[in-house]
Amino acid sequence: MVRLVCPLLLVAVIGAPAAAMDQSLVKQFEKLDPQTRLEQRCDTEAMWKINADKTSFKPDKVIAYTFADPIVEDGNMKAPGAVFRSKGEWYKLKYNCSTGPDHIEMLSFNYKIGDLIPHDEWNAHYLYP
Repeated sequence: MVRLVCPLLLVAVIGAPAAAMDQSLVKQFEKLDPQTRLEQRCDTEAMWKINADKTSFKPDKVIAYTFADPIVEDGNMKAPGAVFRSKGEWYKLKYNCSTGPDHIEMLSFNYKIGDLIPHDEWNAHYLYP
């Protein structure tokens, strides 16, 4: 599984509205291979949902594979070992994501925020400020 995020995709995701993806973001997703597109689309949705749920969290990064590899089957992805960064802190995250065949259309998404990850564990999991 590709572990690198396309730099342009990351910039577009941070600035994209949660309500709808603009065409430039769709085009950036389309440039990715299907597996990476699914992961990036689900990570993007996680950021949007957490932000939209009016929590105190302001996610700027989601990583699907920090504590466990995602489980992918037929356009569905379960990420039991995901994390997200908010205001310089990392938190555990679990999510289930289902997309259409193109891995752009979001069919369903649910998540659960876990515990704050102590700073002394960051290096072991390749997390950064």
